[in-house]
Amino acid sequence: MGHYDEGFSSGAVAFSFLSGALLGAGLALLLTPQPGDETRRMLRGYAKKAEDDIYVLANEARENVETVVEQGKDLLEEGKKILGSAYESGKEAVKRKKERFTAEGAE
Repeated sequence: MGHYDEGFSSGAVAFSFLSGALLGAGLALLLTPQPGDETRRMLRGYAKKAEDDIYVLANEARENVETVVEQGKDLLEEGKKILGSAYESGKEAVKRKKERFTAEGAE
């Protein structure tokens, strides 16, 4: 099965998932008559499942943030190298022009 999540943030997906889970749990409780202890057991199960899902989503979000931060650091280092190289090239060009100007003035 393909992976398609273009245009949806992790938060939106998590919110949609949890909203659907809560809606489903509520409908199940309303539409299926059960004794109180069984209902409480079901609610504990739903709460545990939601807690587990939130834990997984939080870990995925943390990993995604760490990846983005690493990519940002790499990009920053590459930018520093490029700017340093451009600075040195510009400095060298100014030096050559100055030498050429000085040499032409001496003639």
